Amino acid sequence: MILVVDVGNTNITFGVYDKETLVCSFRMMSQTAHTSDEYGVHLLAMLGMNKIDKEKIEGVMIASVVPQLMHALVNAILKFIGKKPYIVGPGIKTGIKIVTDNPREIGPDLIVDAVAGYELYGGPVLVVDYGTATTYIAVNEKGEFFTGVVSPGIRISAKALWEQTAKLPEIEIKKPASILAKETISSMQAGLIYGQIGQSKYIINEMKRESGLTNMKVVATGGLGRLIAESTEEIDVYDPTLTLHGLQILYEKNRRTKPQLKDLENTEDPE
Repeated sequence: MILVVDVGNTNITFGVYDKETLVCSFRMMSQTAHTSDEYGVHLLAMLGMNKIDKEKIEGVMIASVVPQLMHALVNAILKFIGKKPYIVGPGIKTGIKIVTDNPREIGPDLIVDAVAGYELYGGPVLVVDYGTATTYIAVNEKGEFFTGVVSPGIRISAKALWEQTAKLPEIEIKKPASILAKETISSMQAGLIYGQIGQSKYIINEMKRESGLTNMKVVATGGLGRLIAESTEEIDVYDPTLTLHGLQILYEKNRRTKPQLKDLENTEDPE
């Protein structure tokens, strides 16, 4: 079995794979700093609740967009799991070629989604990840990651509404019964959800048109992806575990090489 870890701006998602089967997954918030011991205790507790013996974990793969958490998290895995993790970044074998103007600017999360989309669904493929940010990435039939679009996610937009306006309340993010809202809360929900649906439709169609790859399969993932996918005929597949599966694929591609821990020595474990 292997442990995969997706460190996002809102949550850290852990998954345990037995070969290609996701045995369990669990989350903790990433917006609060923790010590390596706190990460370790949580990790062992969740593994125990899911009846996973830590001694059966053969390796670990991490993708992170939150560098300041990495020192404590990696130390927790070293101390409590006893494995040196692979970290998605320079030197990791991916099986895809990044042909953007500055490949080093491409985030680890986008690389993982690109690998998963291409390996699982073939190319050309367009992966839309509805996370803290909404990202659109395209991989052609030759396995080349050639473009990406990043926009504010639904939660970021919602937070901006209630934090930057005096009278708009914090609301539950859900699709209202109709876009023809008649009071404040459903008006906000309609703007957020239907606005994201409209954005998705336009960006997907425009990326297909400008690239000439009108046959691109569109795969959605991320926490709010199901809500948008159900309302958007442009999305072909909703895959909630796409990123975790991408990490599992990357582990298999790199398992015979020595894990590299880079750029961690200058960070500190929070007291």
